[in-house]
Amino acid sequence: MYLKRPAAGLSFCLFYLASYFTNKYVLSVLKFTYPTLFQGWQTLVGGFLLHVSWKLGWVEISCSSRSEVLTWLPASALFVGIIYAGSRALSRLPIPVFLTVHNAAEVITCGFQKFVQKEQTSLLKICSVLFLLIAAGCLPLFDTQFDPDGYFWALIHLICVGVYKIIHKLWKTSSLSDLDQQYINYVFSVVLLASASHPAGDLFSALDFPFLYFYRFHSSCCASGLLGFFLMLHTVKLKSITSSWQYAAWSFLAKVTTAGLSPFVFGMTVNVPTICCLLLGGLGEALLVYTERMGT
Repeated sequence: MYLKRPAAGLSFCLFYLASYFTNKYVLSVLKFTYPTLFQGWQTLVGGFLLHVSWKLGWVEISCSSRSEVLTWLPASALFVGIIYAGSRALSRLPIPVFLTVHNAAEVITCGFQKFVQKEQTSLLKICSVLFLLIAAGCLPLFDTQFDPDGYFWALIHLICVGVYKIIHKLWKTSSLSDLDQQYINYVFSVVLLASASHPAGDLFSALDFPFLYFYRFHSSCCASGLLGFFLMLHTVKLKSITSSWQYAAWSFLAKVTTAGLSPFVFGMTVNVPTICCLLLGGLGEALLVYTERMGT
């Protein structure tokens, strides 16, 4: 089976790769580890560009129902948890490790569908989810660069992603589109992260950041905001013009490409058990794409 919409899919993969690499550079190489400021900046840029695109008529946003906006706010709070914990985890963990743990969020969504919604789940999908769980669970045991804080924040990120996906699926019948939801997420994130920057200590600690006045820091932060926005737009577009399994396949390709190239850019110390865990995680996600294709 071939992948439809190759131009849109390849653009999505390119922005996915560039966004992760830029964020990793700022967080790990430059060591700008002030997530309320970094994620606040990214959501501010994303929200501003989305608002401008809306006013210019390039995208359609219709957050007209106040009750639906208020009902979506718990999901927006989870979105803040996703980006905050993800930023903390990505600053400490290699990209392949982070993505392997991130993918294990499917365990939560699959568990919800099977045990709460009582949906029929194929044996192959159960196996794929178990592969993801085993890969993510065994990584800390064999990781030669084990960082307890990194894995702790990756776990928080995983939980937030899983619960957010559940809420997003339950809201499919809502009049709020994906762009409506993302617009609310941006606005809520900017307000919450800006309010938390001083209590968290990031606001004044960032004044001592050694690269604060360097062009490479400024250019990297600008790039991260722009790339995050374009990745969001291409994600929404790709979901709208392809089937669910086609989107899952493009997402899998983007993750494999990003994880495969990242050690050549940022470096990574691995051993045989770690490689096995990463490959098992990749196999688990590939099986998920296949089960999505088969409708099971």
